[in-house]
Amino acid sequence: MKVRVLGCSGAIAKGCRTTSFLLDHDVLVDAGTGVGDLTLEEMRGIDHVLLTHSHLDHVAALPLMVDAIASQRTAPIQIHALQGTIDALRAHIFNNTIWPDFSRIPTPEAPFVSFHSLAVGQTLLLAGKYIEVLPAVHTVPAVGYAVATGAGCWVFTGDTERNPALWARINQLNVAMLVIETAFSNRERDLAKRSLHLSPHALASELDCIDKGKNYPIYITHTKPAETDLIMAEIQRFDQTAPFGPNVTHDIRWLRAGQEFEL
Repeated sequence: MKVRVLGCSGAIAKGCRTTSFLLDHDVLVDAGTGVGDLTLEEMRGIDHVLLTHSHLDHVAALPLMVDAIASQRTAPIQIHALQGTIDALRAHIFNNTIWPDFSRIPTPEAPFVSFHSLAVGQTLLLAGKYIEVLPAVHTVPAVGYAVATGAGCWVFTGDTERNPALWARINQLNVAMLVIETAFSNRERDLAKRSLHLSPHALASELDCIDKGKNYPIYITHTKPAETDLIMAEIQRFDQTAPFGPNVTHDIRWLRAGQEFEL
């Protein structure tokens, strides 16, 4: 499976795109502003959109993408999310005030998009991919995802604060790559806690939940552009002083838009 990072920033700025990942050519995980870098042909190939939650940085490009390509498709784009996320999209975006209700256009019987509710713990089979819905802890209903690949699972936490249930499940998986958010620096750790995001201080505690002896690449996403350098420096400092099993440290890297991974 190919994972293409369209966006992984916690906010916009020049060169910064908000969260979105393209799996192969047909499954989109979140629909932040990074979707805007796809060509029309690439967008037309997307059959499924998996949303982690309803916040704008994760859904901002969805209505615009649908508008750009829907009339050129022969089947609805399937949007998969928690029912709470679907309800928020219907109430606040696809409401015929902010944007047309494409779940009823051009007709209710043959719409441009269809909504599909999912639940934590559920495993979906979409476009030949097995995708497990993982728990997240955020200010709105939220999830993460684990996608099975030949090399193991690609795991994306979505937006989350401390999350024991997530680690209980991750430790049961063969993880090939973990993408985890760290939105704020330690100087903003109180704000991070209130907004249910991670800071490097909280990330260190979370990574301590990984079973000893397990080591896989960990990519940091959702950093605020103004704090990215500070966040990564703080993570590097704790990683150099916190042993991970016998003589091993975490393999922590910064995720960047435009990266591609074969798993």
